[in-house]
Amino acid sequence: MCGILAVLGCVDNSQAKRSRIIELSRRLRHRGPDWSGLHCYEDCYLAHERLAIVDPTSGDQPLYNEDKTIAVTVNGEIYNHKALRENLKSHQFRTGSDCEVIAHLVKHGEEFVDMLDGMFAFVLLDTRDKSFIAARDAIGITPLYIGWGLDGSVWFASEMKALSDDCEQFMCFPPGHIYSSKQGGLRRWYNPPWFSEVVPSTPYDPLVVRNTFEKAVIKRLMTDVPFGVLLSGGLDSSLVASVALRHLEKSEAACQWGSKLHTFCIGLKGSPDLKAGREVADYLGTRHHELHFTVQDGIDAIEEVIYHVETYDVTTIRASTPMFLMSRKIKSLGVKMVLSGEGSDEIFGGYLYFHKAPNKKEFHEETCRKIKALHQYDCLRANKSTSAWGVEARVPFLDKEFINVAMSIDPEWKMIRPDLGRIEKWVLRNAFDDEKNPYLPKHILYRQKEQFSDGVGYSWIDGLKDHANKHVSETMLMNASFVFPDNTPLTKEAYYYRTIFEKFFPKSAARATVPGGPSVACSTAKAVEWDAAWSQNLDPSGRAALGVHVSAYGEDKTEDSRPEKLQKLAEKTPAIV
Repeated sequence: MCGILAVLGCVDNSQAKRSRIIELSRRLRHRGPDWSGLHCYEDCYLAHERLAIVDPTSGDQPLYNEDKTIAVTVNGEIYNHKALRENLKSHQFRTGSDCEVIAHLVKHGEEFVDMLDGMFAFVLLDTRDKSFIAARDAIGITPLYIGWGLDGSVWFASEMKALSDDCEQFMCFPPGHIYSSKQGGLRRWYNPPWFSEVVPSTPYDPLVVRNTFEKAVIKRLMTDVPFGVLLSGGLDSSLVASVALRHLEKSEAACQWGSKLHTFCIGLKGSPDLKAGREVADYLGTRHHELHFTVQDGIDAIEEVIYHVETYDVTTIRASTPMFLMSRKIKSLGVKMVLSGEGSDEIFGGYLYFHKAPNKKEFHEETCRKIKALHQYDCLRANKSTSAWGVEARVPFLDKEFINVAMSIDPEWKMIRPDLGRIEKWVLRNAFDDEKNPYLPKHILYRQKEQFSDGVGYSWIDGLKDHANKHVSETMLMNASFVFPDNTPLTKEAYYYRTIFEKFFPKSAARATVPGGPSVACSTAKAVEWDAAWSQNLDPSGRAALGVHVSAYGEDKTEDSRPEKLQKLAEKTPAIV
């Protein structure tokens, strides 16, 4: 990941303004510590902080077309850049950067954005008429904010901290949208069939699911620097690691860095993730790095985490903290890119509260809502927690083609049916249940879902709650609606995070970038209605899914406990032969 900042149409174009742009861009340097670039044209500025992943020697930004009339600053990866270059043979390229194609594709008009296969946020300036466009990838894997200055200037930045002080108003740039100075305002360029939330009817084909996912992983092995896989030992990260390992030997990355895959896992000592991660790593034969942290380590990092991740959402902070700590260790080992398993739970209904979905229509609509909100939660966490230390996270489950395939399946197949041997994400598990050429051990393939903040060790969340209880009094919480009338915190933990957030980002526009509303086990507010008991137990932890999680609050909390019925599901489920 890189960091971008663009200021267009500002009244002041003095040396002092240039210095201010450089100062603000420096706030993003953690995202791109390898090089800095700045393009100035009259009253327009494009700044860039680079994390060099592809073409480290010549791919510095901003990037240009042949005569430099087009300048672009990009944060992201364009996985189909070689295919796009084939259709641009009459153009002269200056670098080997995957992002340079953007400066040339604009000849197709603004709708060229839909041709890009990757994760990205960019701002493109045409100096011939001083028109500009900005765009963000389909799901919002790559962060982007938009702001407006009192002088009429329009601002874009990878993180809020680079524009919040200088903009009168700002907001999160919506995923799958483009901003055009010519056409005025924002419009959505990403319009897949599932976006309408109409229930699909395509029959489930496990081989199509498997093949599409393998392609998604393979294209993300595009790198000129050392990389690895975040491996918690859960289904999603384990499949990413297994598929990556199978195809690593044939990839360009193996030619440079060898075919030994590095995997990384973090947790409190004795946590479920550490145990499962080690088991999967041993099975696959990866070079595994097991990282430990204590509850106090995490608590000490909370302020930094909130500054970098730019949220006060409880579940995001809980999960971001161990990921933030792990990313620092990963960077110290010389690794700059990792593959991660975000997105699967939203696409396949993997969160435990999906057990209570009343019918396939509501199941499908909830998955659609969850995918549309990913940029505010898991995408934000995965990107900013890793970028805080100059590490890039790639997420194969959020591949455009894979999402289209998975979201076209009749949701009846995704419904959780223990009577048929189907637990959460059965569609995905079954697709990789290959007895002839196994991807994973069967008990790992059918391991119950653990949210990242739970899997690192249940005492992590309990420790956070205890810490917040010591710093937030009953009186403070009672008066929360007066202190924080917008998105009022309902728990001491939420109140504690909010006070830290407000210290760094005091403007009302900043607090409006964070979503709110009731949630249980990471559900949307709408899904809380599925079970009357949930409204009395609103907590984003998976253990709040009473009657579903094997270690639910108020039930047996032994971390290795597992009901007999779950152990038998793997035996009941037929494999693909």
